[in-house]
Amino acid sequence: MLGNFTYCNPTKLYFGENALDFLSDELKNYGKNVMLCYGGGSIKKNGIYDKVVEILKASGKNVFEDGGVMPNPTVDKLYEGCKIAKENNVDLILAVGGGSVCDYSKAVSVSAYCEDDAWEKYFMRMEDVDNKIIPVGCVLTMVGTGSEMNGGSVITNPKQKLKIGHVFGENVFPKFSILNPVFTYTLPKYQMIAGIYDIFNHICEQYFSGEDDNTSDYIAEGLMKSLVNASRIAVKNPKDYEARSNIMWTATWALNTLIAKGKTTDWMVHMIGQSVGAYTNATHGMTLAAVSMAYYRHICPYGLSKFARFAKNVWNVETSEKTEEQIAADGLSAMEQWMKELGLVMNISDLGVTEDMLDGIADGAFIMDGGYKVLTKEDIIGILKESM
Repeated sequence: MLGNFTYCNPTKLYFGENALDFLSDELKNYGKNVMLCYGGGSIKKNGIYDKVVEILKASGKNVFEDGGVMPNPTVDKLYEGCKIAKENNVDLILAVGGGSVCDYSKAVSVSAYCEDDAWEKYFMRMEDVDNKIIPVGCVLTMVGTGSEMNGGSVITNPKQKLKIGHVFGENVFPKFSILNPVFTYTLPKYQMIAGIYDIFNHICEQYFSGEDDNTSDYIAEGLMKSLVNASRIAVKNPKDYEARSNIMWTATWALNTLIAKGKTTDWMVHMIGQSVGAYTNATHGMTLAAVSMAYYRHICPYGLSKFARFAKNVWNVETSEKTEEQIAADGLSAMEQWMKELGLVMNISDLGVTEDMLDGIADGAFIMDGGYKVLTKEDIIGILKESM
């Protein structure tokens, strides 16, 4: 492994069917005022809301609700949450939901006491946090983002047509996260498979960088193989506990900074996909799926040996009497076939993208330099056209 790095992850995880039983223990560590953040109301239908509120009340907490967090949390919603948190002197933000709710809660945690405009400071200028941070805890009901064990937060500004992620430091990581795979059972298939691809692409974004013999890459390959296997089972039987638990655990380890160690990392699929999302408000995992194949085929020649390794170690591609180029191409074809098997959206036009949006989407895609090729705007437009 090349370079120097520091690894610290302060989030405490509770995993399994009885994980929620430990919420009351964690609540003892915080003051009386708890802000309960959740999404569109599915947690009220499946009973998770009642369970969480019962524990909060039994723990003597004053609960201030902030529901209606949308799949792509907006800057206006962020300002609304900051007002609730500050006016009620909130001691803990409890996110109950998927990655968007966790992302949003972390954004509120750093923004409530920000004296500057939080969008400008944290998402445009990417400045560090220098104000009071409200602690965050998570009860996960959807997997994909890994937001339950990292400092990432993605916020959308619809007026500016920008969707931007800020990866904050360990001081913003959730203090604890509760992961019960059963809580993911009622998720619609569309959301489940979008989350599965989000997990897979998180791993790819870190894997497709660097050329050294890196332990992180071996871990990444194992995570990808586990996810592919579990995804095929879960699509057929969404209530297969073993499959759903493996998917949930893989999601956490895909983006808790472990497999990024010793890597430069890529993240261009996310930059392009997030810009697509800013224009369409489409589900995050689907925007990634829709641009992935065109992007990876575009950069494959520049990272050929890693793509060939990907084909052999993740997809078990037969290599005899094949060139490295053929092996790499077969690996990407195997990946594409798996994506279609799951039922992922494979074209951005199916998400609502039209030709007249391409220039703006390309402008909104931040260009990263950690992958095998640094893209130009023209490259991005070409990838978008291939993804139509």
